This record gives sequence, structure tokens and C-alpha cells, in this order.
Amino acid sequence: MMDNRVELLKSLADETRFNIVLSILEKEKTVSQIVKEVGKAQPTVSLHLKLLQLNNIITSRKQGKFILYSVSNTKIKNILEVLG
Repeated sequence: MMDNRVELLKSLADETRFNIVLSILEKEKTVSQIVKEVGKAQPTVSLHLKLLQLNNIITSRKQGKFILYSVSNTKIKNILEVLG
């Protein structure tokens, strides 16, 4: 089994996933808000959101008819601060 740290870094190594994480780092957002910020198509963003959830980097919650996404892994903010 691969080290969780390696999986975490591999998940962030993709530019789209990295930009999604940056987008929701400080404030939870809907898919449509994330799509606007990262400039990718909705199906692409949804696929990457699913991968980030599978790797326990982000979480989602339903609010009315919307699903809000946020960073759930506290290590992410520390990693991004180190990267500058």
C-alpha cells in the first residue's frame, strides 16, 4: 500500500485539482462557483472533485439544492503555505 503522503501529493500534482483546492481553501463553494474560478468545464471539475474526495482532501455537504465543497484535510493549508 502506498504512503498516504505520496497519495496526497500526487492528488495535488494535477493543475486542475491544485486550482480547485486553492479555490475552496478558505471558503466552501458550489461546483458552478469552482467552474468559474478554475476555467474548466463542469464535467471535468466534477471528476476532479470526486478524486479529491476519494483521497480525503475535500469534503462536501448538501445545502438545499446545492452541494458545497471545502477542504477537509488540515495538512493542505500547511503544505500550500510551505510552497509559498
